[in-house]
Amino acid sequence: MDAPRRGLGRCSCAFWTAVAFDVFGLLVLLTGVFADVFFYDFLIYAGAIIIFLSLVWWVFWYTGNIDVPPEELEDDVGLLKKKKDGDLGAALGGAVRRLSSRVRNSFRRSGMAGGGGAGGAQQQGAASGRSFAGARKTKAAPVEDPDPERPDDTPPQVSLAMTTAPQGFPDATETSPI
Repeated sequence: MDAPRRGLGRCSCAFWTAVAFDVFGLLVLLTGVFADVFFYDFLIYAGAIIIFLSLVWWVFWYTGNIDVPPEELEDDVGLLKKKKDGDLGAALGGAVRRLSSRVRNSFRRSGMAGGGGAGGAQQQGAASGRSFAGARKTKAAPVEDPDPERPDDTPPQVSLAMTTAPQGFPDATETSPI
């Protein structure tokens, strides 16, 4: 490990940016408090927000100066040496990977991959023409043409009037004094 750092450490840019945010925010805030301007409340809020945003730069400076010994990093970034001879963990990991790939491939072959449950199986089965055990089959009810005399090439007439009154309201034939 390097010798202990003195002064600002490694992230002096983040340090000076945080100090600049603090000074500028404090100036804006104090201007809002002591200046006789009609937008003093805006300056007070803006100064407080700028000082709050300086915390981001303080966190960057602090986390950039944390020293972690390389021994503690070995396990996190893949620097740990792997054992080659008779390692039980490697053999077990390989067996688990093989089993996992076999199960995954069996789902892929049956067409259930990526569905995420019964809803996905229904959608995928409907798209591919296959049905699955949990899928519900629905049959559309036939729609009768309200006007059998109408030729096929004319569109049906749409009426905007209500044919039945909603429950709780007076019937269209009944009139009530207003």
